[in-house]
Amino acid sequence: SIDIDKMRPLTEEETKIFFEKLVKYIGKNIKFLVDRKDENWVFRLHKDRVYYVPERIMRRATNIQRKKLVSLGVCFGKFTKTKKFKLHITSLDILAQYARYKVWVKPSSELSFLYGNHILKTGLGRITENTPQYQGVIVYNMADIPIGFGVTSRSTTDARKVDPGEIVCFHQADLGEYLREEATLL
Repeated sequence: SIDIDKMRPLTEEETKIFFEKLVKYIGKNIKFLVDRKDENWVFRLHKDRVYYVPERIMRRATNIQRKKLVSLGVCFGKFTKTKKFKLHITSLDILAQYARYKVWVKPSSELSFLYGNHILKTGLGRITENTPQYQGVIVYNMADIPIGFGVTSRSTTDARKVDPGEIVCFHQADLGEYLREEATLL
């Protein structure tokens, strides 16, 4: 039995599940998270959450009692009881740096997205060319500020042809979660 309070490296199965989720959003750019030039960063599991942390800080954290350790580094998300991985909004800044596909939301629909709603065709400002259907995307406002992420319901070409009331991007996470879920986020 694995002690959930103990911070540890991900198992092979956990790494596979986690990386499959990341690849949906950043594709081959995942190599930039693993092979960094500045210093070594590692992924660690603590209380079902995956953290991305510089190795030197992780080593210093060994002096802290595990029961008192709340968070370390950037929380990418958590494993559910059914061993699925759910990305958290806390990983947005890192995902946005390496995103392959992007969606921009119009100012008139930005607040709706930040309240947890899907993006309709009427709210779509721009979309990366050749974005496939059911692709993980980073959602930006028109000022190029990342505000969340989602999954496209249509490809780029199909999104241009649909009715104005149709969903073009399914909501996955947004910056509003910092307020809505502050008690459970970390």
